[in-house]
Amino acid sequence: MVALYGPSGSGKSTALHLAAGLDKPSAGELRVSGLSLSRLAEAELADYRARQVAIVFQNGNLWGELSARQNVALTLRLAGRRTGLAAAIDRALDTFDLQQRERQRAGSLSGGEQQRVAIAAAAAREARLVLADEPTAELDARNEQMVLGALRRLREEFGSTVIVVTHSPRVADAVDRVIEIRDGAVA
Repeated sequence: MVALYGPSGSGKSTALHLAAGLDKPSAGELRVSGLSLSRLAEAELADYRARQVAIVFQNGNLWGELSARQNVALTLRLAGRRTGLAAAIDRALDTFDLQQRERQRAGSLSGGEQQRVAIAAAAAREARLVLADEPTAELDARNEQMVLGALRRLREEFGSTVIVVTHSPRVADAVDRVIEIRDGAVA
């Protein structure tokens, strides 16, 4: 679990968008798990985003009208998964203590619960790389700790590499490694 840490505007989110294949570098080459993202065709990038990487944004991760369970199921279907859906969904919701909320509309969940549903969706997909952009920025201290715990469990129990973009010293203290970014470069 790695944090890209630095002030607002330093380039942390840009680095995350590059790793997600959402943006292309203006120069050089970006490699993730041996793939040169800058050399992939758009269809290959879409496949990479659907199958290998999951993004947990600050907010807006979920379809608000769908239940927590339906959100996790939809991410599996979008990733092309057709078998073992119920077991994967159950395991992910159980791991992140969302069983009691699985039928609740995602838009009515608390901010911390919404982040945990997004993390559960990444877990159900077995995303190798999870990119979290300020996932605790809008949360109180209690929910921040719950989301950080969920990200650790994602790493420990599902084997995902987790990169968290943050300017919070508390979040930076909770990860295994911190990479400080200043003015678009590693400090």
